[in-house]
Amino acid sequence: MHFTPFHFFAAVSVVFSGIGSTHPTTEVQAEPAKSMGFIGCSMAENIAQGYVAVNGQRMWGPYGTGGMVVQSWTNSNSASWKLFDQQVAKYGKPTAVWVQICIFTTGATYTEVKQLIANARQHAASNATIYITGQPLYDGGQTCQLAGPKGPEATDSLAQQAANDTAQTVIYPGAFRLKNGEVADGCHANTVGQSSLGKQAVAFWG
Repeated sequence: MHFTPFHFFAAVSVVFSGIGSTHPTTEVQAEPAKSMGFIGCSMAENIAQGYVAVNGQRMWGPYGTGGMVVQSWTNSNSASWKLFDQQVAKYGKPTAVWVQICIFTTGATYTEVKQLIANARQHAASNATIYITGQPLYDGGQTCQLAGPKGPEATDSLAQQAANDTAQTVIYPGAFRLKNGEVADGCHANTVGQSSLGKQAVAFWG
């Protein structure tokens, strides 16, 4: 078969147009499973339960932190941190930690919140990412009686204060929210609420 210069040009054009039309896809690599720890109280447990239920992989599952409000975590050698370290022994030092600000009616100070952040860094891997949130917020003016009037909002405000403090270098991903019909006892999520919280956690940090 005889090829004219036109045939050659056309063939080359097809080859190069094919190359030009290929667009490499960039995929975001998922963080390793169980590489993210968390601290908090039963409200954090609620979120961790939901996270596991919706097949979240990055963060630890629940590990028995019920009742462990801010003051349980201010001493780096407390029973709460010893429980955290048991998880570290299982999964390795986490490369990220979620700090949940959880309170009873006595509340918490910003100084205490900063201590939680410092302690989280001490118990995590070097240069670990720190996420910070308050307790979940509620629809329709509801509140958590264990945290007191406007308690959940106070914890959210403290989390945002920490995120806006450049000395802390923490990430506030947003507020967790529980809608009407997702609350079991005025504070904690029911099964539907746990699933909702779990999906929110996946959206926040994967």
